[in-house]
Amino acid sequence: MSDLFQVGDRVVTDHQLPTLLQRYQLMPQLVREIIIDRALETFPQEQGLQEEFTCTDEEKQEAIENFYQQKKLDTEEKRQAWREQQGITPEQVAAIAIRPLLIDKFKEAKWGNRVESHFLKRKNDLDQVVYSLIRIQDYGLAQEIYFRIQEGEQSFSELAREYSKGPEARTGGLLGPVSLSQPHPMLAKLLSISQPGQLWAPRKLAQWFLIIRLEKYIPAQLDDAMRRRMIDELFENWLQKEIKNNGKVQLLDSSSVAS
Repeated sequence: MSDLFQVGDRVVTDHQLPTLLQRYQLMPQLVREIIIDRALETFPQEQGLQEEFTCTDEEKQEAIENFYQQKKLDTEEKRQAWREQQGITPEQVAAIAIRPLLIDKFKEAKWGNRVESHFLKRKNDLDQVVYSLIRIQDYGLAQEIYFRIQEGEQSFSELAREYSKGPEARTGGLLGPVSLSQPHPMLAKLLSISQPGQLWAPRKLAQWFLIIRLEKYIPAQLDDAMRRRMIDELFENWLQKEIKNNGKVQLLDSSSVAS
């Protein structure tokens, strides 16, 4: 016999759930969370640890309070009303609230010692630049503008506002800071070998002639925010592989599972 639950006047069976999850495009999120839960359960065992990931009482209480505060539930009456509306218990709220902490502990345990090497591998794409750009389609005009800037006759900003045909005209040609992975590869390569203040003669890119000057080079640093970004990248890379290899959904007969 199928389990039943009711939403308003509609009764839903457990056999209908996969179809509904796919219809509402919720299946990918469910698969993702199931794979994460499995990792939280199995990783400590695989590493020979005696206990699963846990939170201290202090961490748990702080997580629960933050959870309620994010939902703007600042009194027990509001919290109780919300739980009743959602159909969940205080224990279930606690499980929801501490789950991000458990995931963070898993990330640190699995990839904490690989953050630095991942950062060094990614550093060229993480370094940032501020640069000035003028783009026009007339090569002769591009040459003239380049020499005006070089001779100090007019400022880069003034000429960009007057002549550049891209959105950078609104900022006087100034762009950034942006990571070196964002500009066109040709432009990124040029910026990567530039010195601050270096002005480049017009370069052709597609239908444009570009005049480029590097204003500032900002090397990436492995600070706390960058460390979190790197560990999140490693986690997401792993998760996408797990979803690809182990995320296939199959509808099984309950009797065959029981046997």
